This record gives sequence, structure tokens and C-alpha cells, in this order.
Amino acid sequence: MRIILNGLGQFFRSAVAGPLVALLLVIFFLQFTSDRFLDEGNFSNVSLQVSVVAIAAIGSTLVILVGGIDLSPGAIVALTSCSLAILVKERGYSLEEGIAIVLLMGAGLGFINGFFATYGRIPAFIVTLATFSAYRGAAFLITDGTPIFSVSPRLRPLFYDEWLGIPRPFFYTLGLFILTWLFLRYTIIGRNIYAVGGNEAAARLSGVKVNQVKLLAFVIAGVMSSIAGILTSAQLNSGSPNYGVGLELKAIAAAVIGGASLAGGAGNVIATLLGAWIVAIVQNGLNLNTVPASWQEITLGIIIVGAVGLDMWRRDIGEFVNRAMRLVVPQREPPPYSPEGGAAPPPLSEPGASP
Repeated sequence: MRIILNGLGQFFRSAVAGPLVALLLVIFFLQFTSDRFLDEGNFSNVSLQVSVVAIAAIGSTLVILVGGIDLSPGAIVALTSCSLAILVKERGYSLEEGIAIVLLMGAGLGFINGFFATYGRIPAFIVTLATFSAYRGAAFLITDGTPIFSVSPRLRPLFYDEWLGIPRPFFYTLGLFILTWLFLRYTIIGRNIYAVGGNEAAARLSGVKVNQVKLLAFVIAGVMSSIAGILTSAQLNSGSPNYGVGLELKAIAAAVIGGASLAGGAGNVIATLLGAWIVAIVQNGLNLNTVPASWQEITLGIIIVGAVGLDMWRRDIGEFVNRAMRLVVPQREPPPYSPEGGAAPPPLSEPGASP
């Protein structure tokens, strides 16, 4: 019993406790609202839809960890999807060449965000709000506002084909999250990202190149958004300046639901993945129940507040479980130490006390 309670206490103090509990509650509730929710086909569809949000949320999490914010993922998705369509269909590049160029473009767009937010000393919110408009405007400019369809017969299988009976985007998403988790946990740069977000002044005094670390976070965010753009193009075999609308809010919501602190320095990418699943499952459940779009937005906001609240209260819950454990299983004090193995000698008398 004591081991179980101790394990529960450690779980509720972990970073994934709040998002995981919220995800289970959402699934438990939605299974009663639609007969199709637990169908294998529906869950396969959700796993496809969550991939774009989850991959974009990786970049949003890294930017939030360094104390910034990125409002441009949706616009980068639009611009990269249009660029891929133009390169492959109209310019004659191979699909591999087009994807490589688009990934470099994503890094460049992230670099622009990071450069002005760090070396330019412009608040990241203002910079990415500006590029949010500029990047989407560029997507409309290069396509004349017209979607480009039938990009390549090899593009659609990237999204809909399966490996071992599982859709490919599941493996893309899982692989990127594992790599990001390893990067943040086991590399010096990853630890510096947390250090910069936690206390920028202390990190600078410790020799961390703060601006370079922030810039790298934005560059990685740009690459992740370009990958999301490639998957969006593969899903629809097209490029459009209207793709990615609202994606930045979903990516930020996934990161915040996962416990990332908007003040910086606190967050967990595995919890971000759970947050992305919450966003995707909530929208899927609402769509299955034909809930109007306006109420979908309201419900999603309520879920975000509830999930963040659970994450904020997880330490209190952990302390409550620990107190319950001590009441149910009283702690035994260790026997007094004695070099000979017997009873410990009596304490020394205080000065002036009678022997």
C-alpha cells in the first residue's frame, strides 16, 4: 500500500500528470456522446490530424521555453505548402529536392523571426505577429491567391500510406518528439534553452550565449512548421495560401496544456504531445456531435483552462497524496545508531546541568 501511494504521489508531481489526466477525462466523456468515437477508423483519422498540430507544437514549445512566443506557424505552413507545389509542379524539381528546399526555407523563415526577436531586440510577439501577416501575404503573392492542385502522385502517400498497419505520420511525429526530448535532456544546448528561459541574466553570467540559443529555438520552430506544411500538402496533394489558418493557436494551446510556462524555463515535450492529442480529440468529438464552430471554440477554451489548472495543481495533489500516505502507513523512525550495535549513548548534559 505504501509503495502504491508513494508511486501516486510521484506521478502527480510529474510534468505529464495534468495533461494525461485531462486527456483521459476527455476520452471518457466523449465516448458517451458518439457511438463512432471509439471506432478504429475514427482513431486512425485523429492520429492523422494530430500530427500537423503536434509537430508545429514542438517548435512552439521550444520558443516558449526560451521565454518567447511564435505566432507564425500557420503562415509558414501556407507559404511552404505553396512553395513546394510551385517547385515540384511548375518548376520541375523532384519531390526530394522540393522537400529539401522547403525545409531550408522553414529554417530561414525561423531565422528571420529569431534574428529580429533577439539581435533586433523587438518583442517576439510583435515580430511573429508581423511575419504572420507577411508570410501569408507572400503565399498569396506567389500563387495569385489560387490553390495549386495535383502536385505529385508521390506526395499523397507520404501522409496516407502505412507502415506495419499504422499511418506514416504517427512515426514522423513520434520520431520528432523523441529526438526533441533527447536534445533537450541530454545536450548542452538543450539544457541552455531551459537556463535561458528560467533566468536569462543568470544564464548570460554563466557564459551561455543567450541570443544564439534563442535564435536556434526560432530556427527549429521554423523547420517544424515547414514539416507541418509538407504534411499538409501531402494530405491534400496541393498547396494553398489558406492552409494552416489557426494552427499557431492550436500549437501554443498544445504547449500550454502540456504545462509549458509562458514565462519560460518550464515545459516538457512529451506533455506537449499529450496536449496536442487533447486539442485534436476535443475537435474530433465536437465534429462527431455536429457542434457549431462557435461552440467548438468556446469548448476548446474551457478545456485549455481546465488542463492548465490541473497542471498547476499537480504539486498540491502530490502533497495531498503524500499526507494521505503518512496517515495510512505511519512512518517508523529508524533505530538510534550505535557503533557497537547496541543502544546509542545518552545525550551529553547541557553546561551547568546536574549529572
